Amino acid sequence: MTKHTRRQFFLNTIPVTVGTTIGLSNVSAMSNNTSGLIEKKMKIVVVGAHPDDPETICGGVMALYSGAGHEVISVYLTRGEAGIEGKSHEEASKIRTAEAVTACSILKVRPEFIGQIDGNCEITRERYAPLLDFFKKEQPDIILTHWPIDSHRDHRICSILVYDAWLNMGRKSALYYCEAMSGVQSQNFTPTDYVDITSVVKQKQKACFAHVSQEMEQTYSEHHGKMEMFRGMEFGCDYAEAFVRHVKSPGIYLK
Repeated sequence: MTKHTRRQFFLNTIPVTVGTTIGLSNVSAMSNNTSGLIEKKMKIVVVGAHPDDPETICGGVMALYSGAGHEVISVYLTRGEAGIEGKSHEEASKIRTAEAVTACSILKVRPEFIGQIDGNCEITRERYAPLLDFFKKEQPDIILTHWPIDSHRDHRICSILVYDAWLNMGRKSALYYCEAMSGVQSQNFTPTDYVDITSVVKQKQKACFAHVSQEMEQTYSEHHGKMEMFRGMEFGCDYAEAFVRHVKSPGIYLK
């Protein structure tokens, strides 16, 4: 497993491959540079199916990277049109878009919306293009998205659309998969990488709680918060987020 501490996040790492098998990933050797300064500003793109997905699946990593001066973009496949009982798609879209914008301001990241419809996401020849065009425009260094084995259809579709765009971009970005309510939504998720988010967990929680329409404070305590503590126990810290790194990713690593 690859472990990432708060200190390592600010330091330059040199990847050293020591072997790959189930449950094992690349490890990194620390350089002698201890300045803590950014040597290269990176662009990180997180793609989620709905407002609140990017924040819950990797809001800690988003906060760490934006706080260190990197550019972070939170991409929403939909505007959560079907996500508020008793509201029309138009009404729900306005509410959930505003919540997403608020959450992004807390995390200091830029929101973008791709234009599919909550509960009616599609994989078609036409639907592949918007995400591919977005990646071509932004040229991200790291992409994070949903783990594809998930009980929510929109999550599965989002993951496949991202994967297809990544392939068509020539696999130039590092691709990481994130878990969403593991056991309920994400299934068979075995991490290769962990990031200690203890220093930014309050900021992540505040961003997630901005999604008031989703009764997020209750959902967070029942699912997301437990995941962070469990992954922290696995990693050896208070709170962590876990990821699966695509083995064909280039030598760009979460730190």
